[in-house]
Amino acid sequence: MTTHRHNHWQALLSLACLVLLFTSQSQADSKDFGEFEVHWSVFPSTFLAPDIARENNLNRSRGIGIVNISIMRETEDGGLEPVSGQVEGKVMNDIQQARFLAFRRIQEGNAVYFIAEYQYSNAELMTFQITTRPAGARQDLPIRFTHTLFND
Repeated sequence: MTTHRHNHWQALLSLACLVLLFTSQSQADSKDFGEFEVHWSVFPSTFLAPDIARENNLNRSRGIGIVNISIMRETEDGGLEPVSGQVEGKVMNDIQQARFLAFRRIQEGNAVYFIAEYQYSNAELMTFQITTRPAGARQDLPIRFTHTLFND
């Protein structure tokens, strides 16, 4: 494995760990759809270390937030495993101006998640309307949630 490729995977691993860290510390939530669960978290892009943001081609700025979505399937033993799929959606500000989210799929080992950047103003209530479709599923799993970020 080349050094550049090794560094890229190290950066992705660091991003995944960071996302999981902030998922547990920031507002994170999930919705149960029976066989599947959709998990989400939102955090300011300034939570990312500069090198992690650069390695993953993410903008690190006071007015940019990151939304992280993962799709999980219930296993036979009652646990959860990540699954791939498609994620699309939009975010609306408090005066209903909508912006479409450009989700990127990131897979690292068994972990699969989808991230998108969005712009926000300090203390602005944002409404997310996201549609997920697990690989091989016949129906969409829609989620809607609100979140407010504050500039650090």
